[in-house]
Amino acid sequence: MDSNTKTKKSRFRLLHQYYSYTGFYRFIGLSLKKSIIPVVLFIGVLLGIHYFVIDINTALTTITETFSTVSVLVVFFLSESMLGLIPPEIFIAWSKKLPQPILYLSILALLSYLGGVISYITGLSITRIPKVRYAIENRLAKHIKNTRKWGGFLIVVGALFPIPFAITSIAAGFIRYEFKNYLLFGLLRFARFYLYAIAIFKVVQ
Repeated sequence: MDSNTKTKKSRFRLLHQYYSYTGFYRFIGLSLKKSIIPVVLFIGVLLGIHYFVIDINTALTTITETFSTVSVLVVFFLSESMLGLIPPEIFIAWSKKLPQPILYLSILALLSYLGGVISYITGLSITRIPKVRYAIENRLAKHIKNTRKWGGFLIVVGALFPIPFAITSIAAGFIRYEFKNYLLFGLLRFARFYLYAIAIFKVVQ
């Protein structure tokens, strides 16, 4: 075994020990559980509305006929840029009713990714305003602490799982996490939308 291989194994072992010690694996496990529950609940709510309140397909069709596609996309982008106020799953279901669902699903994923970039820049800008910095640091203390501990791995979790991606992005900007790495890890946001769509598209016809 050459020295490079030994060095890589040693680094991997140290990383493994670090993430075990700091609770990262436990955090991932909890995040996985939390990621399954919202999807199941959302699909359950959709089915409940569909069978007991109003045909969900009719409701989504009404939305597409009442509001322009651009206006819905603007609302989504603003939500994703400001703490993820509206669950993305609603928009994923909406995209299924459009003429080109995969295209619009991809646009939603792109807007979510760009919304995260806006949030990153917001977090970066906050550091230059002492009073705002103090207020945000107290409010997002847990996210900032975790981002300092786990860096890119937490961004991956925020991109894939139902942890508000905007908050993760603000925390990354706040600690001045390297921007190019943030952009790279944030691309997994696309995977989240496609994976969730597999389940949601089966409910929406």
